[in-house]
Amino acid sequence: MKTLKLIPLFILFILASCSSVRVNADFDKNVNFEPFKTYAYLKSSIDKAEISDLDKKRILRSIDQVMTSKGFTKSENPQMLISIFTQERERVDVYNNNWGFGWGWGWGWNPWWGGMGMNSVYTTPEGTLFIDILDANSKEMIWQGEGSGYLTKNTNKKEERIMEFVSKILDQYPPTKK
Repeated sequence: MKTLKLIPLFILFILASCSSVRVNADFDKNVNFEPFKTYAYLKSSIDKAEISDLDKKRILRSIDQVMTSKGFTKSENPQMLISIFTQERERVDVYNNNWGFGWGWGWGWNPWWGGMGMNSVYTTPEGTLFIDILDANSKEMIWQGEGSGYLTKNTNKKEERIMEFVSKILDQYPPTKK
């Protein structure tokens, strides 16, 4: 009975863990980010991103929206160049549904005593989006943000999911020195 009460909690945990975006950022601690107010995209890196042109447009629109909300301006003569890079992989989760009773191969003292149950295997497409910011004059990277999480194939939810990735990554920009 106790197990049945934990199943909804387990499912809620799984759904919550799938929806989150894990973020990380790194930056050059010798750079003063205060003067950087304008940006443009580094076309050569955008062209190399191995995703569909539609997803590229979604990412760039999301970046524009977030950067504008932070007071940055897109410019023909930028102080910063923004580059993106993506990676995709299949995440494999295996859940052991061995309840500890019955017959079968399991955790017992011999092969005929132990837990009965089945392992469940779930695969989920997971992706990582890197957003790099370069000093436009020196062409050196000054900041990198990274976000990882599940990807959706549902075209109605892609825009929302991409915005979640971009906004959580760019929440880290500009960095605060500690």
